[in-house]
Amino acid sequence: MRIRTNRNERPSTRRRGYRGGSASSNLSLAESPAGQSLDVGRRLTEMRAERGLSIRALAEMSGLAVNTLSLIENGKSSPSVSTLQQIANALGISIRAFFETGARSSVTHIRAGQRPRAAFEHGMLEDLGAGMTERGVQPFLITLEPNSGSGGQPIVHTGYEFVFCLEGRLTYTVEDKVYLLEPGDSLLFESHLPHQWHNVHATPSKALLVLCPADRNDQPAVRHFAALETWPAREG
Repeated sequence: MRIRTNRNERPSTRRRGYRGGSASSNLSLAESPAGQSLDVGRRLTEMRAERGLSIRALAEMSGLAVNTLSLIENGKSSPSVSTLQQIANALGISIRAFFETGARSSVTHIRAGQRPRAAFEHGMLEDLGAGMTERGVQPFLITLEPNSGSGGQPIVHTGYEFVFCLEGRLTYTVEDKVYLLEPGDSLLFESHLPHQWHNVHATPSKALLVLCPADRNDQPAVRHFAALETWPAREG
């Protein structure tokens, strides 16, 4: 299923992205290459029922129209990522919870062709930890287009950040010090330190990124890629 702009969404309720990140209005969550569609409506119905909320109550909490929520739950509308973020905020969950399937497990095995993916303005973000998104470790495979970066503002979040360069060349700036990563190079740092990333070269780069937020409510992936908030306008 493809996430697209929902005309029933109230413009006044759209959230702005976090400060300190790049943002893109061209984000979409892609259907898995294996052809597995993501039943966001069913997940929303389940999570609303678990909390004993009526559609009307959730509409009041999220600032969305009852009809908008009803269409999403019945699979008649594909919500925009900003709409999903409004719902996630109202439910007190991460937006990624909409894309988990089945019961949470202590083991997650994802085949190469079935990873949840999010396209952002300068590349592709693939979730390597789907199904265990609230456990404090968030692993991603990132592909960056040539001459792309996280934006003009440094990123700051809780916990630690680990990056391992797989292909191409990638630079990280941490507290004004620049680190060049080539295939096989890695970087681990406390992510409260202001940081930015760039692929300043003429070829794409690919890296393993592991985010370890100290605060369960923190969403560092949103700050890096906007792929999980408006997973919106832009994050870095």
